[in-house]
Amino acid sequence: MEPLLGAKIGCLFALLALTLVCGLIPICFKWFQTEAAGGRHHRVLSLLGCVSAGVFLGAGFMHMTAEALEEIESKIQKFTMQNRTESEGNCSGAANSAHMDYPYGELIISLGFFLVFLVESLALHCCPGADGGCKVQKEEVGGAHALGLHSHGPLPSPSPRPFRALILLLSLSFHSVFEGLAVGLQTTVAATLQLCLAVLAHKGLVVFGVGLRLVHTGTGSRWAVFSIVSLALMSPLGLALGLAVAGGASSGGQGLAQAVLEGMTAGTFLYVTFLEILPKELAGPETPLVKWGCVAAGFAFMAFIALWA
Repeated sequence: MEPLLGAKIGCLFALLALTLVCGLIPICFKWFQTEAAGGRHHRVLSLLGCVSAGVFLGAGFMHMTAEALEEIESKIQKFTMQNRTESEGNCSGAANSAHMDYPYGELIISLGFFLVFLVESLALHCCPGADGGCKVQKEEVGGAHALGLHSHGPLPSPSPRPFRALILLLSLSFHSVFEGLAVGLQTTVAATLQLCLAVLAHKGLVVFGVGLRLVHTGTGSRWAVFSIVSLALMSPLGLALGLAVAGGASSGGQGLAQAVLEGMTAGTFLYVTFLEILPKELAGPETPLVKWGCVAAGFAFMAFIALWA
């Protein structure tokens, strides 16, 4: 077996094992279940949820969004360079410069955000009875009153939590496929191991947060385990795809389509982070400064990992 192939196979099993272990810990241990928690135990779980919210925030901005912007800009520049000869006689240099300066990456990420917003709004419009957020809203408004905050009525976007949990899992699954694909396309052992370690460094925390989120939203044990197992298979699947296409050359159009899909995925992840995860954690009865510190700690750790990831 070639050293490069052996390194990639080892990375495949490492990604699979780490995702399974970190994701199943909150599901398999009853200590993480909030229903049976009380007093200090409940407070610790609530603050741990705030830390996981900071991790999701850091993953969204420092990893998914940053990688999507870099990839989209790179692919658009490459695609433009390939077609520059054909358009050279029809467009001036100033027009080309203005074309490249447009924030395409930010636009694509925003489209991902609004796409999920539209799907959720259509689901609530067509199936009003599917709104399972009334109880959640009352709890969150009650938490806001406990903090002494003034409320003007129900919180916005009362969508059922299972839908947003599904969107979260789908966005992370797509992102995991792209991460695995990047590892599988590396051409040296050193580059493969370096990228794999960078992925492992932040993936463990993110998947642990997903498991914790599934437990806190009352997802059944079977569905929670199935979700984590499905998510765990995504990075190895992407790595296997990378191995399969490593010998071939992808066209600029295919690379651009992949970059656009990655940007849309980042937008969906940010949607769930801001409209589901952060509001739920910040509505708890704990001291606002303590919750801020926990969210900031989770974000700071992901920002620190971004130095190498």
